Amino acid sequence: MPALAADLVSRRVTAIFANSPSVAAVKGLTNTIPIVFLSGDDPVRLGFVASLNRPGGNVTGVNIFSGETATKRLDLLRELVPHASKIAILINTDFTASLRFGDDVEAAAPMLGLTTERLSANDDREIERAFNKLASARPDALLVGPGPLFDSQRNLVVALAARIAIPTGHETRATAVAGGLMSYGANVGDGYRQAGIYTGRVLNGEKPANLPVLQSTKFEFIINLNTAKALGLTVPDKLLALADEVIE
Repeated sequence: MPALAADLVSRRVTAIFANSPSVAAVKGLTNTIPIVFLSGDDPVRLGFVASLNRPGGNVTGVNIFSGETATKRLDLLRELVPHASKIAILINTDFTASLRFGDDVEAAAPMLGLTTERLSANDDREIERAFNKLASARPDALLVGPGPLFDSQRNLVVALAARIAIPTGHETRATAVAGGLMSYGANVGDGYRQAGIYTGRVLNGEKPANLPVLQSTKFEFIINLNTAKALGLTVPDKLLALADEVIE
């Protein structure tokens, strides 16, 4: 990542778009080239901007709240799996929003009468090892934390979950489409569209310091009914009515 960032800066590009894991690498190399980000974690806490309304410097972008939806996702998964008493949490410790997601789930679970077990994975081999542990521990459901790793490995995660027949909750629609039981989170495509608009405004001469960080306003709840049936789950009518999309 630092080498790729250095290459872009050395080329004196007009603007740089970066996902949150790469923003720090680029920001540390230039305070003049405009940087537009799509972040799943608080950009102020990460040091990308001075404040949401007044970013300052050469960085602005879009926050899609990857870590802030933990409690809602837990609640929805519990309603889909009403017999659940133990929920596993799979996080990527290299991604701060995923760590915070795990903390939030652990804090909320006791209020729903649930116990939790946290597992971590930072590459595809560790994902497989985590699912081997799940096969032995046999929790009632699994919440998969946010982050680029689990997005890029969604097919592996879905296949491993199907192998041990565990209901799963995810952040992105794409993972529910791939076969995850459900997803709840910001509309990622809309986040990229907003970031693209900001990049266009920067290319037209506007300064990142004058462009407030945008907050996602579109959130979506997706249920994969085929996966529910394969798991022997009956989806309550109220959840079917609540869902933005039901995959059949």
